[in-house]
Amino acid sequence: MKITLNLASRPFTDLTEVFKKLRVAMGVLALVAVLLGVTLYYVQRGAQRAYDRAHLLDKSVADLMKERQGDEAMMQQPANAKVVVETDMLNDLFDEKAFSWTLVMKDLETVLPGPVQITQIEPVRTKDGQVILHIRALGPRTQTIRLVENMEHSDRFRHPRIIGESPETDASGKVQAASASSAEDLDLLTDYNLAPAVSNVPPPVTAPTPSAGAPVPAPATKAKAKSSPSKPAGGQK
Repeated sequence: MKITLNLASRPFTDLTEVFKKLRVAMGVLALVAVLLGVTLYYVQRGAQRAYDRAHLLDKSVADLMKERQGDEAMMQQPANAKVVVETDMLNDLFDEKAFSWTLVMKDLETVLPGPVQITQIEPVRTKDGQVILHIRALGPRTQTIRLVENMEHSDRFRHPRIIGESPETDASGKVQAASASSAEDLDLLTDYNLAPAVSNVPPPVTAPTPSAGAPVPAPATKAKAKSSPSKPAGGQK
């Protein structure tokens, strides 16, 4: 009988498949690392371009602000301040001409229910040129609510909002009980669309920016020319 002895301290293990799988895993990880490196490169490149553009924009904004400050300082000089004041006065005149009371009343007739009366209209012009109407209306509650609904569907009156309402008092001064038919004083604000009304209005006057050392024209000469009396019609030949 033949006896086989195994003197090894550990059993034999074939690691060929294990090493093969490890090589495949290492190859996949290397490929992923390459792809991540390429992606990181392009991301950093795009970020650098964005930073360069932002830096150029910041520089442009700084140059514009510096130029604006220089122009403002120049216009604040005594010789140029008068031009700025007259420009503001002309712009105010153009704004007043752009607002037409006749057109406002005509537009209100299209949205105003019969029983409702308008007791107050106060236009307010914002800094960006928009007009807000402060309107007080008196009439039955159902009809004043209908007035607001009609304004919401109008092209002229935009974003109407109620800022206050109070019931009407009787002859003795007592406040009437609130009901659908009781009269009330409605206080509301609404934006007014001036676009169709200002189509023929001259554009706002912009104050000229004089160059350094250039003389500023005296506006008084133009005013004197405009105020010169014209010849009577009978004296023309």
